[in-house]
Amino acid sequence: MGETSLSQATVQQVGQELSRPPLCVDLDGTLVKSDTLMDSLMVLARTHPWDVLRLPAWLMGGRARVKAEVGARVALDVRHLPYNRALVEYLEAERGDGRRLYLTTGADQALAKRIADHLGIFDGVLASDGKTNRTGSTKLDGLREIFGDEHYDYVGNAGPDLPLLEKAHAAMLANPTPTLRSRLRARKVEVEREFEDRSPRARAVLKALRLHQWAKNILIFLPLILAHSLRLDLVVKAAVAFASFSLCASATYIVNDLLDIEADRRHPTKRQRPFAAGDLPVTAGVGISAGFLTLAVALAALLLPGAFLVWLLVYLVTTLSYSLYLKRVVLADVILLSGLYTVRMLAGAAATATPISQWLGAFSLFLFLSLAMVKRFSELQNTRARGQTLANGRGYLLGDIEQLRSFGTASAYASVVVFSFYIGGHDVTALYRHPVRLWLITPLMILWLSRVWLLASRGELDEDPVIFAVTDRISLLIGVAVAAIASLAVFF
Repeated sequence: MGETSLSQATVQQVGQELSRPPLCVDLDGTLVKSDTLMDSLMVLARTHPWDVLRLPAWLMGGRARVKAEVGARVALDVRHLPYNRALVEYLEAERGDGRRLYLTTGADQALAKRIADHLGIFDGVLASDGKTNRTGSTKLDGLREIFGDEHYDYVGNAGPDLPLLEKAHAAMLANPTPTLRSRLRARKVEVEREFEDRSPRARAVLKALRLHQWAKNILIFLPLILAHSLRLDLVVKAAVAFASFSLCASATYIVNDLLDIEADRRHPTKRQRPFAAGDLPVTAGVGISAGFLTLAVALAALLLPGAFLVWLLVYLVTTLSYSLYLKRVVLADVILLSGLYTVRMLAGAAATATPISQWLGAFSLFLFLSLAMVKRFSELQNTRARGQTLANGRGYLLGDIEQLRSFGTASAYASVVVFSFYIGGHDVTALYRHPVRLWLITPLMILWLSRVWLLASRGELDEDPVIFAVTDRISLLIGVAVAAIASLAVFF
């Protein structure tokens, strides 16, 4: 009797599971926090930049053709896409209970099928096929062809999902846009469940701007400080130049992150960057970058000498070249990075009409080349320590570690030698009352540079030496000591 009751209960449970409506899930912005088409376009711009010029011709054939053409040239790594973890866990639980799941998306069918195969939880896929763009009402027509009059549940996130959510038996949202939420409320569509998995937008924007990297632009003030020409009008010009350079820098950092979006997703820490993590859409990044760049150029053109604008454009072109190609050329990348530090000083000199001595130029060349080398060295060292393989496309090998160490340390100590020659030069006596006291800075330089390389060799250095310098307590103390010694040499 007990066995009969158990059998009846099992049959009843199976019947209930089969009677549950199929659950249809949108892809872009829903199952995946980013837009896979925009992600693919960023990868296309990096790997096949000339194909980007063909977009207008593809658009003439409709959005479905664009998705198919881009998908034929770019195969996103579906393993590292920024999936909505809360939603995926729910879908896996529903699948375990025997529910039918369908991936329904406007993305190209080849990509959609690869994602479905990777997750292994979907019974079917409805996607764009190069001719039909499966979004909005077109996707709804596709669901009707599959299910007929059968009810379905639907998970979406944005305006194009509205007609499907209205007709769904149960409407669910994943990281919904404010517009969709208000439109559903206006149409009295009850939302059964929501799946939130994203950082606050304001925090993501601030993170994308990399405000901590603005510390590099303090070099704009260096020519003024070393020339002992701290007049108010010149300091104001330097401050405007700092603001212009910082806005331009943030714009280029965003471009770099957009182009590196897929490589960053494979990196243990860079995958948390806003675009790689799907916390900030590519379209927002493009808009912010364009706005910041426009403001930077406007400040330079309206308030500063033309020579500064020239150096700003040199910086812009160089950093874009670096992001598009030169970052993958061995050694050229570190030489370029070190040169960008010098460009900052030249821009500051142009903004305030303050000449730069040949000693400062030589010193900056060797010092910043060492810092660029330690950045690459640290990346390789940390990768080897984690037992991982290189996947950043930089062109370096793990076997290059010792050679980079020798290049970088030699350049570091060369900067100390240049500084020592500067102390003994004739220009120093005109600027310092007691130039001999500057010799006290030399051991501090040796200490800091040696410590940076020692920590990098131990795998204890952040991959960006600038972040290390502005957050490390000992580095800050050394900086204060250097400033105090320089003041003693000037005033006392």
